[in-house]
Amino acid sequence: MKKGKSSDSKQVLKVRRFIYNETTAGYIFALPFIIGFLGFTIVPIVSSFYYSFTDYSLIDKKSWVGLDNYVKLMGDKRFWNSVYVTFKYVITSVPLKLIFALFIAMIMTRKTRLTGFYRSLYYVPSLIGGSIAVTLVWKELFSRRGLINQMLGMLGIDRVSWFGDQRMALIPLILLTVWQFGSSMIIFAAGLKQIPTTYYEAAKIDGANRIKSFFKITLPCLSPVILYNLVMQTISAFMTFTQAFVITSGGPNDATNFYALYMYNNAFTYRNMGYASAMSWIMLVVISIVTLVIFKSSKYWVFSEADK
Repeated sequence: MKKGKSSDSKQVLKVRRFIYNETTAGYIFALPFIIGFLGFTIVPIVSSFYYSFTDYSLIDKKSWVGLDNYVKLMGDKRFWNSVYVTFKYVITSVPLKLIFALFIAMIMTRKTRLTGFYRSLYYVPSLIGGSIAVTLVWKELFSRRGLINQMLGMLGIDRVSWFGDQRMALIPLILLTVWQFGSSMIIFAAGLKQIPTTYYEAAKIDGANRIKSFFKITLPCLSPVILYNLVMQTISAFMTFTQAFVITSGGPNDATNFYALYMYNNAFTYRNMGYASAMSWIMLVVISIVTLVIFKSSKYWVFSEADK
């Protein structure tokens, strides 16, 4: 009996040690994330890769079609138009957003009593900018009788059909993206604080003005932060969906038919899930290539600590 009790107590001790082990506690706390990552990221990625080789419509049974979906994409004019519109949007909105965010960050890093309040105020657009409610407000602002056209009328300028003109429809969407500059601004502000003031003091002694100091000190020292913001905002811009879906629905005449919106319509409007899955994998490859190009080119303009 004593042997049985001693073996039971050893097992209890082992269980207790396992439960109270720091590694076990870490896995237990990380378990919800691990389950979510597997269930909502890995499994959908693998499933979409399989669906991209099938004729799957959410209702009918899946049938294997091989590379047919990818071949059809190459001859789809609306697909190529969505690629063009998305690249045009990314190339325009990302630089404008980063420039504006850096400008505001430089203002916010000045020592004033209300700096904390101003930072919170400027960050609000990023917290609410992607919501449906704000997108609808933006739609009203640029409508035919909206506030923007009223202001243009006060200046003697004719009203502009922002969402009815193919040449103008993309502008409000770009401005909405630039308005959501808060996250980039916070990161830029943190980077600006890391630049030693001695650099500026030495430059001032040498006779450098603010413009020269900005291009010779601020930008080189901030280049790693610029690289990070550039990569993150580029990826985010490629995935833009809400603005076009709510405001223009891709119109007029597919002028704002972003890649993500066209992919969504193929999946849930046209019920062509296999075709949409093929589009998603092409977008993954495109984003990977663009990100790789940015990283490869960064060695020519990103300065390390040794360069400083």
